[in-house]
Amino acid sequence: MAFLDNSGDIILDVVLTDHGRKVMAKGDGSFQITKFAVCDEEIDYSLYNSAHNSGSSYYDLEILQTPILEAFTNNMSSMKSKLVSYQDAELMYLPILKLNEADNPRHTSGSFMVAVDRETEGTDAAGTTAAVGVNSDGEYVKGILFGATFKASQTVRIDQGIHTTDSNGSAKISPKQVSLMANLVEDIYSIKLDSRLGRLATVNGSRIGEDYIDDDHIAYYTVDSRGGLVSVNTDDEVDVSQVINGPRGTILEFKIAASIELNNSTYLFTKLGGTTTMVNKNGTTTQSVRYIDSTLTATGMRTGYSIDVPIRFIKTVT
Repeated sequence: MAFLDNSGDIILDVVLTDHGRKVMAKGDGSFQITKFAVCDEEIDYSLYNSAHNSGSSYYDLEILQTPILEAFTNNMSSMKSKLVSYQDAELMYLPILKLNEADNPRHTSGSFMVAVDRETEGTDAAGTTAAVGVNSDGEYVKGILFGATFKASQTVRIDQGIHTTDSNGSAKISPKQVSLMANLVEDIYSIKLDSRLGRLATVNGSRIGEDYIDDDHIAYYTVDSRGGLVSVNTDDEVDVSQVINGPRGTILEFKIAASIELNNSTYLFTKLGGTTTMVNKNGTTTQSVRYIDSTLTATGMRTGYSIDVPIRFIKTVT
């Protein structure tokens, strides 16, 4: 890895993605570049100096001279903030993606937890007291997805729309102004998830097939309404179940299934994770639990807006 020399002429440094190189390696003539992405990851726009003593030609000099890294292909550490373009130059508002935790909140630890086996869930026939997915009253714990049986109703829900609030925190633009969402409604999403740890599933627990898995073990999914994960948000009222204060687009909702390896062994927990304590089925807080922290990334294919969802895979020590 090195820095590019950007002191003179403009330099274009382009690399293929992991998937692009895989297709090119086939050598069957099918390789054709149809898409590209650009980003401004390393640019600090606060360096723009409109009061420079040498005049307007020097306002952006520091930005133009910012050291730029050579392009590299590791998708886990590059291009987190991709640039997007829109054909409509008169757009006044752009939609976002936002976690909706009104009915399906994350765990109090700060992540959405995935119980990787029945003993951790509390759904095993023996009724293991070390379970953390069920409380002392026999109720499912909020924020814990059952990655083995899917018995708990807990899901991850992401809402899309134009989120605007006034000084009182109320909707600045009425949710009924759906015309503002024209051509901006996300009907297709791309999702990335570490395939070693889990896989994407519908709210009913049905498996979603990935597009491909790259050399970093990241599985890529493309989902739409046909897979049951994406639906139109028809609620145009202001109520506690909604997190978008303004016109609404679609809802992306899913569950996460634990991988077979996490379900059957502790190898990856030892290699990639750690241990902590949680409240178990008897209500004591000294239950030892193995965990691995990860992130799921969802991106709207129409606007390019992305959101990272913190995920923690857990397995009780019994």
